Amino acid sequence: MKFAQIVDFETERIDEVRDLLRAYEADAAGRTSTPTARTLLKDRANPNRYLVLVEFESYETAMANSKAPETSELAQALSALMTRPTVYTDCDIEDRQNIG
Repeated sequence: MKFAQIVDFETERIDEVRDLLRAYEADAAGRTSTPTARTLLKDRANPNRYLVLVEFESYETAMANSKAPETSELAQALSALMTRPTVYTDCDIEDRQNIG
């Protein structure tokens, strides 16, 4: 079953967050436990709040990705840019459609 993680965070340094995410994704090319998609969302009611939807082939793939040293390094670097603790929500993807 496909798996997604929602990462809820606040930052005043979103450009640095984007740079770290892009560098991580570029370095992750070729690894088997990498996400299949990432979507960055900005809360319209709170301009410093963001949500990232990260999709994986499976829960097991996501957990392997979480254990990778590169992922731990990314998490540490990102936490330094946050204005509050990050909240993670793990989800099984029940249904997904591309519309349009």
